[in-house]
Amino acid sequence: MVGSGVIRRLISLGYENIITRDRTELDLTNQVSVGKFFAREKPEVVIMAAAKVGGIHANDTYPASFLYDNLAIATNTVNSAFEAGTARFLFLGSSCIYPKFTSQPIKESSLLSSTLEPTNEAYAIAKIAGLKLCEYYRKQYGVLFHSLMPTNLYGQGDNYHPENSHLLPALIRRFHEAKLANQESVTIWGTGSPRRELMNVDDLAEAITHVLSLENPPNLINAGTGIDHSIMEIAEFVKRTVGFEGDIKTDPNKPDGTPRKLLDVSLLKKHGWSSKIPLEKGIETTYALFRQEMKDGLLRTV
Repeated sequence: MVGSGVIRRLISLGYENIITRDRTELDLTNQVSVGKFFAREKPEVVIMAAAKVGGIHANDTYPASFLYDNLAIATNTVNSAFEAGTARFLFLGSSCIYPKFTSQPIKESSLLSSTLEPTNEAYAIAKIAGLKLCEYYRKQYGVLFHSLMPTNLYGQGDNYHPENSHLLPALIRRFHEAKLANQESVTIWGTGSPRRELMNVDDLAEAITHVLSLENPPNLINAGTGIDHSIMEIAEFVKRTVGFEGDIKTDPNKPDGTPRKLLDVSLLKKHGWSSKIPLEKGIETTYALFRQEMKDGLLRTV
């Protein structure tokens, strides 16, 4: 999702010499393969959007896989880019790197100040290691390797797996199928009270190209909208967009996850960029894309 969004953005800006590899062409967890790729292609700029990702269920069920795969991706790409002479490397992390309980909105300085959310600790540790690699390569070798921490993302190309998808695609699929089946209700995990900040992937792609234009960017910078909603409110947005007429029920026996994850985006605003796509408008666009991708047989459910 993020990679394709970045490509759309780069093409719109007139860039042509864009080097990409999908997971069938290059296994980023394979150190030898990654090293050979960088040595051959010698990219000037790297945007590291690849990761093994998933929602609460996936993270809590496969912690070893999330930790190992994402650690391998980070170490292999950062070091290989350095050895190949890459001038600039932008590592994309996640808002889950921050402590479970910290002041809101979350500043970049909150990193490593307290304990992480247990259900996605493995993924968070791998992402923290990646951003620290960039920071220390920059410190030790003087290379312009830095990191951007996006909030929760959604949009074109998202993963709609029935069990392992993130919050918004999971809700879109669930309400859409409930509407088709004339169900009386849709049940969401937890109490519905936790708050989440959601950012459209096209917004993020624009933020990425903006940060890459900065001559001396911070080692770590948050990227988000600066606005959050309760999961129940987000579910209501999706319900209205889909046109589902039943009830929304909660399942308090399922985990809520982190109570709130609102990023402080003042640093990014200070450097000249702000989010432009409101959540309700973004959900409308994303649902239309979901229906079209389903119709065309292109819906991503890996």
